[in-house]
Amino acid sequence: MREIVFDTETTGLSFPGGDRLVEIGCVELVNRVETGRVFHVYLNPDRSMPAEAQAVHGLSDAFLADKKRFHDHVEELLDFIGDSPMVAHNAGFDFAFLNGELGKCGRPAVCMTRMVDTLMIARQRLPGAKHTLDALCSRFGIDRSRRVLHGALLDAQLLAQVYVELSGGRQIGFGLMAEPVVAAEAPVIAAVTRAPTRPPRVFSASAEELARHAAFIAGLKDPLWVVDAPVAAT
Repeated sequence: MREIVFDTETTGLSFPGGDRLVEIGCVELVNRVETGRVFHVYLNPDRSMPAEAQAVHGLSDAFLADKKRFHDHVEELLDFIGDSPMVAHNAGFDFAFLNGELGKCGRPAVCMTRMVDTLMIARQRLPGAKHTLDALCSRFGIDRSRRVLHGALLDAQLLAQVYVELSGGRQIGFGLMAEPVVAAEAPVIAAVTRAPTRPPRVFSASAEELARHAAFIAGLKDPLWVVDAPVAAT
């Protein structure tokens, strides 16, 4: 199965509000294993970069000034993603910007049925834990030392590893079960021959033991369990 893990960087949080894509990174997985094929571009958003957004990803107006626009890369992008499921963290955000840019180019939106949201998967599998990409990398022992700032391709590569772990770990791609597993017949259990039952032991006292006990009780002086009769008033 082919899947595309992707991430985006933007000028802000709202495409309808005028924000645009400035970077997109995609990683190809086949049977949950990275193939080495990636798609990565920086994009000129044709608007200024807010300081808050630049602080997140470090992409400045000067850096993006000579980069191509989204429509210059759209054919290459669509060819890379094909009709594969698309995996992203908080995927609704990335899909909103991707489909917004496609709409501006007059291209059909990517169907939302293709969306796989690792944030939702993490919330279901790890309730009560932190679900940021950094937190999930730490949880699964994934090296994120290069992640000083957000970057679409680096984040997609990290997310690909997180996605594999959320999906069951590395062993899912080993193909150890090429042949269908056939249930074995129930084992035949040999009949068990029981040993003869031992007659119950008798623990009641003998007549001699009862007589000795009565003589012992009779010899006790003022036993506590004997109550004297009440004295009548005169």
